[in-house]
Amino acid sequence: MNEPILVVDDHPGNLKLLTYILESQGYEVRTAVDAEDALRILSGYKPRLILMDLQLPRMDGLELTSRLRADPGNHSVVIIAVTASAMKGDEEKAVRAGCDGYVTKPVDTRALPRVVASFLERS
Repeated sequence: MNEPILVVDDHPGNLKLLTYILESQGYEVRTAVDAEDALRILSGYKPRLILMDLQLPRMDGLELTSRLRADPGNHSVVIIAVTASAMKGDEEKAVRAGCDGYVTKPVDTRALPRVVASFLERS
């Protein structure tokens, strides 16, 4: 498999858990702790999929997603929003910003590999 994935989350426990789950499925995972870190990594790394925490410090995940979608080089990257704040309208905001999917925290660790695989198969 070895598909490249970027996980953007400011919580070390979430990064560790998501990395473990994805690497156990054969994905190549890199992590970023905030938007600036993600932009730096993306300057030299082209993932097929990004798991994007929406509640990041300074620049949130919606703004980062909008910026990434403004660059034609990122149009084929699958971006899945990941958030603990599952308020009414949040999924619509994520889709408007350019997210392809939406996953709530706590992440269902058994379902996540299927969700990721399904988005990668469609892209």
